[in-house]
Amino acid sequence: PDEEQEFDPGPFAYPFYTAFLLLPLVWMPYPAAEAVWLVVLEACLFVGVLLAVRLYNWRPPRWLFVCTVIWAYLFYPDARALLLGQFAVFVFAMVALSLWALDQRLDILAGSCLALSTVKPQMVFLLVMLLLWWATLDRRWRFVGGFLGTMALLLGASWLAEPGWMAGFVRQVAKYPSYTAIGSPIWILTHITFPVLGTWGEWGLSLAALGYLLVAWRAALRKRTKGTCDWAMGLCLIVTNLVALRTATTNYVILLLPLVLAFRALQRERWGPWLIVLIEVVLLAGLWGLFLTTVADKFEHPAVYLPLPFGLLVVWALGCRWLTGGE
Repeated sequence: PDEEQEFDPGPFAYPFYTAFLLLPLVWMPYPAAEAVWLVVLEACLFVGVLLAVRLYNWRPPRWLFVCTVIWAYLFYPDARALLLGQFAVFVFAMVALSLWALDQRLDILAGSCLALSTVKPQMVFLLVMLLLWWATLDRRWRFVGGFLGTMALLLGASWLAEPGWMAGFVRQVAKYPSYTAIGSPIWILTHITFPVLGTWGEWGLSLAALGYLLVAWRAALRKRTKGTCDWAMGLCLIVTNLVALRTATTNYVILLLPLVLAFRALQRERWGPWLIVLIEVVLLAGLWGLFLTTVADKFEHPAVYLPLPFGLLVVWALGCRWLTGGE
């Protein structure tokens, strides 16, 4: 009765159909279920990295690919997501599979995987809207049908299992800000790092980021080249993490997609493979070091949320032609 007096009442702030993914595990003893789920997420992380490499036509030497996979498991956001059993890793794999399937013109598979990625809608809400916009303009109706059909199946099954789930979901999501201490990276920037900016600064920067994304996406749709579309989708994932009303560093696992695109561009440079290794080491040591030197009472410091998405935004804004290979 008094659970709402606690710091974290732990409501199920996910769409109901998320439960279907865990259904095979609920009959197991908890340690076994936890072990199975961890292995599933580890497999999702590997599959996501492999698909990202293929999606962006990155051809690293074998030793560099192995180093990158190992790095991906140890990188702070990814390792934290694994340790916490976060659905974010599953979402990353579904997004990577969806984008790869689109590239291979496996449109129904792409749409279905995109629908499954909505188990954490705050990670993909902009990507879903932009991809459906693009698919409509490009007349990729099988992709649209695959997405809408899978969503109808997920929502219909949820309604059959629990007819009142939507109202309960909305109530629990509405309570979410009351027990979460940290908002978006832009919120952190404007309320903690530079509190003089305040709410108006937060909304101004968020609208500016969304406006930049919209302009970039329209430009990509006009050119319709693979390089510009890859760049625009990477920007979409970066901006999503910057403006989502509530985020977590575990959600940054999806930023492996733009990171792999940046690695591909780096490999064109002299000493490219070694530059990639250097960047991986800096990111690995930098984010873990920032976390370990600022953690207090088992909670991440807000500063941990800032370097990765804002750093990638700068790279994306200044290095558009470099990232797209001049397209």
